[in-house]
Amino acid sequence: MRTTILITSPDQWTAPGVELFQFAPIIPGGPDWFTKPVLIVMMSAVIAIALCWAAFARPKIVPWGWQGVGEYAYVFVRDQIARPSLGKDSDRWMGLLITIFLTVLIWNLMGVIPFVQYPVAANVNFAAALAFVVYALKLYLGVKHHGVRGYLRGIVHLEGLPGWAYALYAPMILAEVFVTSVFTHFIRLFANMFAGHLLIAFFSSVGFWFIFEQLSPLTAGLGVLGVLMTIVMTAFEIFIQFLQAFLFAMLAAIFIASGLHGSH
Repeated sequence: MRTTILITSPDQWTAPGVELFQFAPIIPGGPDWFTKPVLIVMMSAVIAIALCWAAFARPKIVPWGWQGVGEYAYVFVRDQIARPSLGKDSDRWMGLLITIFLTVLIWNLMGVIPFVQYPVAANVNFAAALAFVVYALKLYLGVKHHGVRGYLRGIVHLEGLPGWAYALYAPMILAEVFVTSVFTHFIRLFANMFAGHLLIAFFSSVGFWFIFEQLSPLTAGLGVLGVLMTIVMTAFEIFIQFLQAFLFAMLAAIFIASGLHGSH
């Protein structure tokens, strides 16, 4: 459990807030950018590479151990994320999609790992950086396969609409494809991880304060409730972490497919 107690007086408890997401440089006097979230991102990359290496470096005919875990993850991403959007092109993009899925999943799970306890995607910069990579790839594929005019024409193809309706809907569709899509891609992930981390910190702080700091017959029940809610919210947060990794990778597959097929 992550406990963050802000004490303004000996008898006052203050709920944790945005200070949970503010970090000083790890090395005193070192570079300002080298903070705990950056270190976790580096650790996550090493973990993802190690997992894939352990699973696929020496594959056996009968999967066992890490290979079984790796193949399960691969089949899940292929069947539930890649094929529904990319169809016959899914195998070509599996390397990228499973990398995105594992990266976001490890980022998220770091929020419930003891002594780490920070989901990287709760920092909007990391979630946005990954989303903009997918966005740039979508535009590149659309222009490469269809040209600028062909790509735009495929996006705003509204057959059968009168001119006034086309003039109304075309800018809205273009705005959704080129502006709002990239923001909805990472804002969903960021908001869920931010809120979940804050809620777990809130309930763990309640439990810690009213059991260890201000224990009394009147407050013991509140402290126990805080501990129980921390356990429940942590379990729920793990489910959300998996779900958000799945949704982020699924949207990446959809955006890649839209670039390949030149359609909205």
